[in-house]
Amino acid sequence: MKLSIFTIAALLAMNMGLQAQQQPTDSLQGKKVDLDEVFVSAIRVTKASPVTFSNLTKEEIAPRNLGQDIPILMNFLPSVVTTSDAGAGIGYTGIRVRGSDATRVNVTINGIPFNDAESQGTFWVNMPDFASSTESLQLQRGVGTSTNGAGAFGASLNLLTDGFSEDAFAQIGSSIGSFNTMRNNIKFSTGMLNDHVEISGRLSQINSDGYVDRARADMDSYFLQGAYKDDNTVIKALLFGGHEITYQAWYGINAETLESDRTFNPSGIYTDENGETQFYDNEVDNYKQDHAQLLWNEQISEYWSTNIALHYTRGRGYFEQFKEDDDFATYGFQPLAVNGAEVNTTDLIRRRWLDNDFYGTVFSANYKKDKLDLIMGGGWNRYEGDHFGEVIWARFASDSEIRDRYYDDTSTKTDFNFYTKANYSLDEQWSLYGDLQYRTVGYTANGEETGLVDDTFNFFNPKAGLTFDLNRNNNFYFSYAVANREPNRNDYESGNPKPERLEDYELGWRYVSPSVQVNTNIYYMQYQDQLVLTGQLNDVGAPLRENIGDSYRLGLEIDANISLGEKFALRPNVTLSSNQNRNFVFERDGELEELGNTNIAFSPNVIFGNIFVYSPTTNFQVSLLSKYVGKQYMGNIDSDTSVLDAYSQTDFNVQYELKCDGFLKSIVFSGLVNNIFDAKFESNGYFFTFDDDFTTPNTITTVEGAGFYPQAGTNFLLGATLNF
Repeated sequence: MKLSIFTIAALLAMNMGLQAQQQPTDSLQGKKVDLDEVFVSAIRVTKASPVTFSNLTKEEIAPRNLGQDIPILMNFLPSVVTTSDAGAGIGYTGIRVRGSDATRVNVTINGIPFNDAESQGTFWVNMPDFASSTESLQLQRGVGTSTNGAGAFGASLNLLTDGFSEDAFAQIGSSIGSFNTMRNNIKFSTGMLNDHVEISGRLSQINSDGYVDRARADMDSYFLQGAYKDDNTVIKALLFGGHEITYQAWYGINAETLESDRTFNPSGIYTDENGETQFYDNEVDNYKQDHAQLLWNEQISEYWSTNIALHYTRGRGYFEQFKEDDDFATYGFQPLAVNGAEVNTTDLIRRRWLDNDFYGTVFSANYKKDKLDLIMGGGWNRYEGDHFGEVIWARFASDSEIRDRYYDDTSTKTDFNFYTKANYSLDEQWSLYGDLQYRTVGYTANGEETGLVDDTFNFFNPKAGLTFDLNRNNNFYFSYAVANREPNRNDYESGNPKPERLEDYELGWRYVSPSVQVNTNIYYMQYQDQLVLTGQLNDVGAPLRENIGDSYRLGLEIDANISLGEKFALRPNVTLSSNQNRNFVFERDGELEELGNTNIAFSPNVIFGNIFVYSPTTNFQVSLLSKYVGKQYMGNIDSDTSVLDAYSQTDFNVQYELKCDGFLKSIVFSGLVNNIFDAKFESNGYFFTFDDDFTTPNTITTVEGAGFYPQAGTNFLLGATLNF
C-alpha cells in the first residue's frame, strides 16, 4: 500500500468530516448502537454465568493503541503472558493464558472462528492494527462457554468489531517510535443514512525495523463494513484483511549470545565463496489473508431472536529461505558432474507455500422469557489447505524445471458442532447454568512430516454451574466443565498423537460497588493425555508438543478495579498457581528415568499485573503499567538449562485530548514508553534435548540446549489522531 493511497483516503475522510460537523454528536464517533452486541451474545457471558472472564473495551485499549498487536494490548489482563519475536510488540506476537499457548486459546471475531483450523494457532501478524477496528473483547479463562472453532481448551477470546455509529465521523492517525516504527491509519463512517444504513472503514499501514537485527515488518490492512438496521433486523457485511512481509526472527539465540549480542539474529546466515559471513536479505514470511463475513440477526418475536453468519477466509503466502550446501535429494535433483567431480549439494533459495481456504456458517437461536435464557447454536466449517515448496534459485539446479514443486501436500478439515445452553433463575438469588456441546472433527493430510492422516474425532463437552447472588454487591459461582480437543498438524510430526481431555473446576466470588470491583476465583484444571509443549521447534519455528499422562493446573486469580477518589484508579491482578505433570518419565542417557512430578513447560507459578491511572481532567490521563512473570521452565523435565528467568516490565502511558471548534473536532495525543526501567529480559524461548552417541563409543549421552527471545529495553511510541 503506497502513501498516495493515504493521501486520497485523507481527502475522502475530510469530506466526511464536513458532513459530520453538520450533525450534533455526543462523542467523537457518534452514539453507539447496542445492537452490535447481538452478534456475540451466543458466546459471551455476564456475571449471571458461572464463567471466569475479563472484558476490555475500545476506550480502555485506545490510549495504548499505537500499532502493537492485540496480544500485547492484552498483556495486563489476569493470567496473561505475551511475547514478541522481534522484541517490540510488532510482527509475530504470542499469548499464553494460565500457561496455555495460543493453539489452546480459541479466538472468534463476531462469533466466527479465527484460529487457523489446521495448526490451531492465531497469527495476528496477518491482521495488523486490528485493534483499531475492535469495539470490545472478552477473555474467558478456563474452558469457558461453548463456542465455535478449534482451540477452546485453556481460554476463549471473542472480539466484536466496530459498532454502528449514528453520526458521520472521520479520523486520521499517525504514530512513530523506536526502531523506525511508523503507523498510519484512517477511519471513516457515513453515519446512519436514512436511519437504516451505515458504511464505515479503515486503512492502515505499519512499518518497523524491530528490536532484533533485521526483524523488519512491513504490513498493511483494511476493514470495510456495511450495516443495516431496523426495528427487528440487524445485518452486517464485512471485508477485512492484511498483508505482512516480516523478516524471520523465530530462531532465538543461545545463552552465550544473549550475554554478548542480545539483538543478534541468525536467520538468513550463510558463508559466501570468500569465507565471509553474510545474511540473506529476503529471509521473509510473505502472507496475505482476506476475510468476508455476512452477519444477520433477526428479532422474531418478543422472546425469540436468531443469528446466522456466513464466512470465507482466503490465505496465501510463503516463507522464503536461503539454504547453504543443501542436499540434492531433498529436492529430487539428480547428481551432476562438474569439472569431473560429482556434485550432489547446492546453495539455493526456496519458498515454502501455504495456500488455503476456510469457509462455513455459524448460527444460534435465543429464547429469553421470565426466568429462562436459552441458546441453541452451532457451526459447520471446512478448511482446505495446500502445502508446497518451490526452488526459485539454485547454484546447481540439476535437471529441475521452473515452478517444479519439491513437495506438494494437501489437507482438509471439517468441523461441526452443536450446543444448547441455558441459564435458569430459581429465585432472586440462585440460578442454574447448563451447557451441552457435541463436536465432530474430520482431518486428512498427506505431508511428509505428518504421514498419511485420516482421523475422525467425536467429542461431547458438558458444562454445568451454579450462581448465587448474596446481595446487590456479592456474587458467587461454581462450575464444572469438560473439554476435548483434537491434535493439530504439528502434533503428527511426533508420531500418532491422541486427543486430549480437560476437566475444569471454577469457584469464584465477585464483589461490585461504585468504587471497588473485585473478582476472585480458584481453578483446578485436570488433564488427560495433555499435549504439552516440549520446548522444541520444528523447521519453520512452530512449537512441538507431545502427549503426557496426567497433569493439572491449580491456581488462585484475583483482579480488582479500585477508584481512589475521582482522579485515581488502581487495577491490580495476581495469579498464583501450581502446574504439574504427574509421574513424568524421561529417557536420559539411553535409560528411562522416573522424575516424579515436574513443572509443565511455560507455566509460571506467579503472574502479577497492575495499572495505576491518574486522570486530573476528563481529557488527560496518565497511566503506569506493571507486569511481573515468575520463573518458567521451557521443558517438562525441570532442567536448569530450560529455565526462563522471572522478569518484570513497567510501561508509562499518557493521553491528552485537545478539543477544537468547527471542522476539526479534536486532536488526541498519545505517548507510550515501554520498559521505562530498561530491564533486560526474555519472555519466551525453547528447549531441546538430543542423544549424542558419537563422542564416546558405545555410550549414549543426552545433550541439552536452549534458545531465548530477548525483548527490547526502553522504547517509545508517540501518536496523534485527528478527529473530524
